[in-house]
Amino acid sequence: MEQRGSCDRIWSLPLDAGADVVTRSRDFTRRALTAWRWLPPVADEDRDAADDVLLVVSEVVANAILHGGGPTALVLDCTPERLRIEVTDGNPAPPVPHTGQDVDPTRPGGHGLLIVDRLARRWGFRPRADGKVVWVEVACPPPVRQRLRIW
Repeated sequence: MEQRGSCDRIWSLPLDAGADVVTRSRDFTRRALTAWRWLPPVADEDRDAADDVLLVVSEVVANAILHGGGPTALVLDCTPERLRIEVTDGNPAPPVPHTGQDVDPTRPGGHGLLIVDRLARRWGFRPRADGKVVWVEVACPPPVRQRLRIW
């Protein structure tokens, strides 16, 4: 079930442990980006930024599945300056990026937070009584920023 917040700039998706949660999260994010005029892209910069956002959402949701007991919510909050992505899970343990030394480069996986760290303006987490929220902020590209200010 999908819901929008009271403000069109905040979209919220309750999540459960059902199948295809990463795909549902990406599709939801794609719809939000379209509503906020990130998509359809009018420039390669917009397309790259939208692809980066979709990758970040995939990585953070996948980390919640693998290490957080499963995601419970995805919240997207867009302003002209930045897009904030929040994924809630039930594990209070903080996210721990791999250093590269503890990851086998011949096997997939283990690079999620390294990818997030490269693509995000900043990221972190905050504890909750029932787990934590991992948040990521991505800068809006200039063309998107202009469209959001006009809108």
